[in-house]
Amino acid sequence: MTERIFKILTLFSLVAFMLIGCEDDNYISSDDARLTFSTDSLMFDTIFTTIGSTTKSFRVINHHNQPILISSIELSGLDESAYRLNIDGEMTNETENIELAANDSMYIFVELTVDPNGSNQPMIVQDSIVFNTNKNIQDVNLLAWGQDFHPIKTEIIETTTWTNDKPYLIYDYALVDSNAVLTIQPGTKIYFHKDAVLAALGTIIATGTPTMPIEFSGDRLEAMYSDIPDQWYGILLYPNNNTTHVFENVNIKNARIGLQAGTIEYEGMSNVILHNTRIEHMGYAGLFAIKGNITATNTLIADCGNYLALLAGGAYDFTHCTLTNYWSGYSNRQAASVAITNQLIIPQGNDTIAQAFDLVKANWNNSIIWGNLSSEIEFGHNKDYAFNYSFKNSLVKISDSIYNARQENFESSLINLDPLFVDYAEYDYQPDSLSPAIDAGLVEYGEMVPFDLNNNNRLSDELPDIGAYERIIENED
Repeated sequence: MTERIFKILTLFSLVAFMLIGCEDDNYISSDDARLTFSTDSLMFDTIFTTIGSTTKSFRVINHHNQPILISSIELSGLDESAYRLNIDGEMTNETENIELAANDSMYIFVELTVDPNGSNQPMIVQDSIVFNTNKNIQDVNLLAWGQDFHPIKTEIIETTTWTNDKPYLIYDYALVDSNAVLTIQPGTKIYFHKDAVLAALGTIIATGTPTMPIEFSGDRLEAMYSDIPDQWYGILLYPNNNTTHVFENVNIKNARIGLQAGTIEYEGMSNVILHNTRIEHMGYAGLFAIKGNITATNTLIADCGNYLALLAGGAYDFTHCTLTNYWSGYSNRQAASVAITNQLIIPQGNDTIAQAFDLVKANWNNSIIWGNLSSEIEFGHNKDYAFNYSFKNSLVKISDSIYNARQENFESSLINLDPLFVDYAEYDYQPDSLSPAIDAGLVEYGEMVPFDLNNNNRLSDELPDIGAYERIIENED
């Protein structure tokens, strides 16, 4: 009896083995059987040489009602390629006999690192992932652009000129030494690795042109990072009464603090000229000035996590500037866009201390301060120190209580009238056709800055518009 049961079990085992074997071999074998891919090409934005890219992925899909056996998947360039693959969870550039179940899919992840070639011209980096299924060859194309650069890491900068032959990439910090001058040519691009900073004890002269601006931004060049804040620390200008920094036709974006002028612990003032400057997408502040001496014209400061401008003591002139804050999506902004104060409250252990400085002036002429909070201006006043400010022919958003208490400081200004930007969601802060800012500026300030941030003549009609942009009506035939 026992022998008979053993024979039956053995027979069942053989039958089961045969069935499993038949099932394993039941792959679709037609020459017409093809894989489907979620994309036929995987494209990367410009990648710095020696620095890895972000990881991208695509799906390999079996739309058939039978499993399919992929004989091989391999990177065409294999180990010589700049690309690296993760195939269904395995780090490898080639693999064989991958089973893909009926109506199932798997992911392939791709990243790359580009070798330098010593040229400013972006290099094209191409390869492909080749799939062999039933002797049916398919591929997914890979394409990226590589960019060589000047590396700067924990470096003290003596008097020198940064040229536009290829970008500069700053790791950790670059510090312009005392009495040194860093001159930056038009068209130069300066990129910053995570948390990096450009600081100056000496002088920075960054003078671009309308057609060749100077760029300061994070080193992630993929489109998805274009408006992401906190990618680097920012530009820090230590007080130095003997220097004047110049930022003209300059774009600063994606940092923690775009431009910090002055510090608490150093005596003296940071002297800065801003003209045709854009400061956007900052995690904390666009302009953070402590005892600064700043003249700003045609300057846009927008999209910051707290302050567009924090002015603590010092002397400031803003003419034909636009400061606007519709910050959303990263954190809840609590602070008004512009803080004008002659004191700072500084945490110290479990306590706080207040440091006060004279606010010699904070003048706003033909300028816009606007955003999505109920009031976009706040004041801090220590009565023992100078506290002088004025708004002339400007458009501002401010609470009624603050305005009513300080009306004499808002000469010929527009209070709480929406400037009606063309499309603030797309960061287009030009006035729309119905904007109250149109022709509301004072001519004498327009004559001081006759061309707007787009290099349009703001005196081509009767009166200049308020803000950094002049609305231009194209003539129609």
